[in-house]
Amino acid sequence: MARPEAVIFDIGNVLIEWQPERFYDRVMGVAERMRMFSEIDLHGMNEAIDRGAPFRETIYALAQRHPEWEDKIRLWYHNWIEMASPEIPHSVRLFRALRKRGVPVFALTNFGDETFAHAEPSYPFLAEFDRAYVSGRLQVTKPDPRIYEIVEADCGVTPEGLLFTDDRADNITAAKARGWQVHHFDGPDGLAARLVSEGLLDEGEAA
Repeated sequence: MARPEAVIFDIGNVLIEWQPERFYDRVMGVAERMRMFSEIDLHGMNEAIDRGAPFRETIYALAQRHPEWEDKIRLWYHNWIEMASPEIPHSVRLFRALRKRGVPVFALTNFGDETFAHAEPSYPFLAEFDRAYVSGRLQVTKPDPRIYEIVEADCGVTPEGLLFTDDRADNITAAKARGWQVHHFDGPDGLAARLVSEGLLDEGEAA
């Protein structure tokens, strides 16, 4: 396999922890959180935002349909940054080490357009990608093949020259089917080892 020419990062649970359940466990307790999540498709609501639906309006509309949980659902809007936190420091160091080396680094992320803009002040590295492919802007989410086609058509790198890391197996599988090199992210140490093995970083840069 050829040495990768560019590295593509997913963001949620790769560069930034994304754990809504953890936030709600803290706010309302595990049992009540489990009941709410079993009754309401909150992740489906978030998927709609990731596909381009408006941030506040989508959350408030769902909240209005479920009066018992209305205040808690609205927290998805008002406390969103607490759900999307903290950053994963080692992953961010790897990202910046690649950029320092001159390796093109892209984002390919299921992320609302408004939420991405909302996150940028808290996570300055989000503005540092050479190219950012944000599903809410493109109105298509991983693992739909169309989002990978958009990247290929725009980025100027052949599929086999791309190394993509994501925490979700379905997203990785879809990229691999298109000929991309992939790394199933299960922690920054594994990604660091992969980047060293590919000759993109040395061990000191990957630490």
